[in-house]
Amino acid sequence: MAKATTKKKTASKKPVKTSSKKSTSRKAVAAKKAKKATRLKPASPRRPKGPAWQWSAVETAAAIRSGAISAVETVEAHLERMRAVNPRLNAVVVDLSEEALKAAHAADRQRAKGGELGLLHGVPVTIKENVDYEGRPNFNGVPANKDLIAPSDSPVVRNLKKAGAIVIGLTNTPEYSFRGFTDNPLHGLTLNPWDPNITCGGSSGGAGSAVAAGIGTIAHGNDIGGSLRWPAHCNGVATIKPTQGRIPAFNGSATAERPMLAHLMSAQGPLARHVADVRLALEVMSQRDPRDPWWVPAPLVGPKPKGPIKVALAKIPDDMDVDPQVAAALRQAADHLERSGYRVSEVEVPDINGVWQTWCDIITNETVVMQEASMLKVTSEDFHKAWGGMKTKANVLDLKAWMQATAARNGHIRAWQLFFDEYPVVLAPTTVKPTPGPREDTVSPERVREIFWGEIRFISAINVLGLPGAVVPVAVHDGRPIGVQLIAGRYREDLALDAAAAIEKRAGVLAHRLWETMA
Repeated sequence: MAKATTKKKTASKKPVKTSSKKSTSRKAVAAKKAKKATRLKPASPRRPKGPAWQWSAVETAAAIRSGAISAVETVEAHLERMRAVNPRLNAVVVDLSEEALKAAHAADRQRAKGGELGLLHGVPVTIKENVDYEGRPNFNGVPANKDLIAPSDSPVVRNLKKAGAIVIGLTNTPEYSFRGFTDNPLHGLTLNPWDPNITCGGSSGGAGSAVAAGIGTIAHGNDIGGSLRWPAHCNGVATIKPTQGRIPAFNGSATAERPMLAHLMSAQGPLARHVADVRLALEVMSQRDPRDPWWVPAPLVGPKPKGPIKVALAKIPDDMDVDPQVAAALRQAADHLERSGYRVSEVEVPDINGVWQTWCDIITNETVVMQEASMLKVTSEDFHKAWGGMKTKANVLDLKAWMQATAARNGHIRAWQLFFDEYPVVLAPTTVKPTPGPREDTVSPERVREIFWGEIRFISAINVLGLPGAVVPVAVHDGRPIGVQLIAGRYREDLALDAAAAIEKRAGVLAHRLWETMA
């Protein structure tokens, strides 16, 4: 029995030796394969589909960072696109090609050295010509402003450059950025890339037209009565008007400080073809700048509401005549949100008429007292007509009435904040009518009143509240884009953009359809 056991033990050692040989053999084969693999070229970073000017800002930044494309090649692609389409559109009115290419070469050298790269390293953008760009006049659409030379970059320009973005041009704006239509005696009329017979909006009309047409991945704009959201609607792109204090603002070229309410109702922000690009640009633009005393270090993402998130589809006042196609777009947007897990109910929002009237009274009276005389001296007849029309719905306020209007503003904000406790997001129209012609605010004072009060009431009202409002395109009707507005509570841009992204996921990016027609 003992011998038999010994034999078995001896026999059991043989397979172990064989296994060791097989293991050594496998290691040798693996080593040969590894050696062969090292001789093969590494896979090249993947480039997004299509020409570089069609890529999103997110895709462009990632492609440059990975080495799939250089900053120089990217900028050249956008400059070529600008040369191809801008002569017809007149969206970019200051060509910064030479400066942009120098910056692109520097960006590529920085990447080659392994230097730290910003979120928008090498990404082409445009800036609206009403904020300071160092060494250049801040014309703001007015020839008489030729001597207002910017001593430094405005905070929004500085933040974009710090993130690595490359400015390829400055975009057009109406005189003093005070019209909803983009035309001025200095640079002329900017056209809508979808249809020259409709306005590109204003005052950030050049920005909206440019980014929709493929000139730059992100366009800077600003908004005191709809100047980001209205052009986004007209040109079929996305935007966010941030909460007051989110993005810092300051122009060193200004001859005086801005009045208080004008500052509290105005916001800087991005326009882009993709909601994700708007979100990225918001993060970059919102970095601190000590020159703005109203800047707030609020987080970009807040606590998520309990699901499903309730969305209020705003009831439209009876005196607003809603076009059937606009109503259909709102229903379509509501359906997209429902299918994405939101719960949408049509409800009345807090006193939209009173909110709009407060905005109109405050901005009009403040402008009359502080700026009107000096503006009228140096502006065109078209400006006079448009401004005259904007004043027709405003009440003339004495000092006591002015104080009462500013006090009423606080009550409106409180009512909306309480409303957001139940409905974290409001779905509202941008306009209730088809997009008007390119100079329609010069037709008559009555027509201007009709546009601002009867058509875009839900846009301008939000400025006096200081709330964030996103716009995302939903549909195209008769070759013209239609967008909707998503409003959220103070410093909850994330909620507005989340809802906008849910709509975009189902509606698609409309710029792709635009480029087919432009081709």
